[in-house]
Amino acid sequence: MKIDYQARVYGLDVFRAIAILIVVMAHGRLIAGDMFEFMPFIPWVDGVELFFVLSGFLIGSILIKTMHREDGLSRSSLFNFWKRRWFRTLPNYYLILISNVLLVYFGILDGDLSEVNYKFFLFIHNFMDASFNFYWESWSLSIEEHLYLWLPISMLIIGRFLPVKHTFLIVTLLFILLPLCYRMSIANASVTSYHAWDIMFRKAVITRLDAIAYGVLAAYVKFFYPSFWQSSRNKFFVLGIIVSMIVIYIPRVYEHFYTQTFSFSVVSIAAMFLLPKADSIKSFKNNTIGQAVTYISVISYSMYLVNLSIVIQLLSKYLEPQSVEMLALRYILYWVITIVISAIIYKFYERPFLNLRDKF
Repeated sequence: MKIDYQARVYGLDVFRAIAILIVVMAHGRLIAGDMFEFMPFIPWVDGVELFFVLSGFLIGSILIKTMHREDGLSRSSLFNFWKRRWFRTLPNYYLILISNVLLVYFGILDGDLSEVNYKFFLFIHNFMDASFNFYWESWSLSIEEHLYLWLPISMLIIGRFLPVKHTFLIVTLLFILLPLCYRMSIANASVTSYHAWDIMFRKAVITRLDAIAYGVLAAYVKFFYPSFWQSSRNKFFVLGIIVSMIVIYIPRVYEHFYTQTFSFSVVSIAAMFLLPKADSIKSFKNNTIGQAVTYISVISYSMYLVNLSIVIQLLSKYLEPQSVEMLALRYILYWVITIVISAIIYKFYERPFLNLRDKF
């Protein structure tokens, strides 16, 4: 698989690679048993939150350049934006969704197909809450797809009355503030468990659109205030690390108002602070580590979709460890199978769709 390293922003590849490695490591603990009990606590933020902010930054950059070039957002440019986004996200999503259904249907994986309905295909299965137990990774994809849909539509409408700069900022702030206000309105002290907090606050579309909008805000700052973006990157990077550490070590008490509301915002802000530094690292590190980082970044979307609902499910069902050595083998296989399947999907399925989108 040939990768055009020079066309990529290496710092953002590092950002994306760290995000997916955190996700895969976190999920890997589900099959690691007591293998890592001897290790000290390693602080890290939620990798999905990093993905959200990075995604917002990238799509925000695309939208703002389009709007500035055309002095607004036209219907044709809006449809072109959706076309490119959907060629990027939908093929893999539906491939893994249908694969999960077939694997359960033929008894290869355990699962409840009664939970699968049209809502999974329309990304509304977790719109108000995430009380589903199938294709777990799909919750975050729903949030992203709704942002891809409603953010540019809002900019198209409001852009008829305001200049580009004001339109972009106002719409972005609305997408930051409205989900926060909604979380504040449903905050409930009776939510005392991780599971209840997870499905009600963390994984619902309507409560989490702001996570991506913070990345869009970063794109706004970069485009309209480039000198500030460049000159402040080191300060913001240090601040982002500090805020991340504070967030990690604050006890998560699920019934607390902060945990249900502002905690998500703080994590997103911390991730946003890391972006200027990552975005400033343009050159590719032409060594083994640099190539590995970029490669993991390239296949990260496939890794995200297959590692939990397919790979962990398969290993949990068919490889029950009887010793510490077998436990370690299962964990190693988890990483190897995840990367191999993801590489195959990218080369023979995802990449062809990405090439195809330029022909339409």
